[in-house]
Amino acid sequence: MGVLLAAGCSTPKKQDVMENTTSQPALNEQTVTLTNTKGLKATITPYGGKVISLWVPDKNGNLGDIVLGYDSASQYPSGNPYFGALIGRYGNRIGKGQFTLDGTTYQLETNNGANALHGGPGGFHNVMWDVVEVKSNSIVLAYTSADGEEGYPGTLQAKVIYTLTDANELTIEYEATTDQPTIANLTHHSFFNLAGEGVGDILNHELQIIADTFTPVDEGLIPTGELKPVAGTPFDFNKPTAIGARIEADDIQLKYGKGYDHNWVLKREGTGLSLAAVASEPTTGRVMEVWTTEPGLQFYSGNFLNGTEGGKAGKQYQFRTGFCLEAQHFPDSPNKPEFPSTLLRPGQVYIQKTVYKFLTK
Repeated sequence: MGVLLAAGCSTPKKQDVMENTTSQPALNEQTVTLTNTKGLKATITPYGGKVISLWVPDKNGNLGDIVLGYDSASQYPSGNPYFGALIGRYGNRIGKGQFTLDGTTYQLETNNGANALHGGPGGFHNVMWDVVEVKSNSIVLAYTSADGEEGYPGTLQAKVIYTLTDANELTIEYEATTDQPTIANLTHHSFFNLAGEGVGDILNHELQIIADTFTPVDEGLIPTGELKPVAGTPFDFNKPTAIGARIEADDIQLKYGKGYDHNWVLKREGTGLSLAAVASEPTTGRVMEVWTTEPGLQFYSGNFLNGTEGGKAGKQYQFRTGFCLEAQHFPDSPNKPEFPSTLLRPGQVYIQKTVYKFLTK
């Protein structure tokens, strides 16, 4: 899970962070807008820690909003629950909503057929986070997930820092501690369209994923436990390839996901940031690199968007008009001992960092 540190490196207390704040702009109760010196702009709501908008330049220097979402924070509770959201306690799926830890079996709230998805219906995407600190280019959010919330054991103290750097990066840093053994797998769920939100589908975007294997799934999108080579399959994105090039191929995995909705096993060494993926859009020249400390990356091609959820300025987000690149541990890891562990015990600190870096070509 990224890195585990001793408890002595745990999150500072809220009052300590506030006292050390050197710049504290007036805080709108519903949204905070971050900027960097290059003109990047991100608007975030504490509700679900959601990124409402993210404005980045195209090859001509024109800014465009590249994330799907809504015009105001008040629309998010009744909209797509995952647009721009922080995800936890457990990103992705857990089969039958069950796992066993230290001899005790826990039943989670299920919200994806028989499975638990993205922490359950009351997951981190659907709660109000505390705003701990705001600066012109960063925001610190915190949330206490009570013992038993959505069925998870232990009280989990979570902290997330969003930062817009002057290298045109949106960095997301996660920390969490627990008072009982539990599982933790936090991630971020923006739906991207580098042509601009609401500007057509994403099938002409080129995508590169730095991975030689992926985790195939069953009909319920739960990993089978196998690590399958991508070579010779529609899942080989080691060379930049249009998302739409093979998405309709006669492949049972694509049929299960109605397109891409799978976890890639990243090629990486050590525990630091490693390049996971590169997405580019030929018309605007926008390029997005994804760097992460995580072992996996979920690529989702917007297969369940259907135009019924609305969008900004009255737009309707149709089939495959956004894609997600979610840095994570593998789905159903608590039930797959051969997968990297998501176990978090008292005295350890969950740490994860993911960077979305924006360039043009």
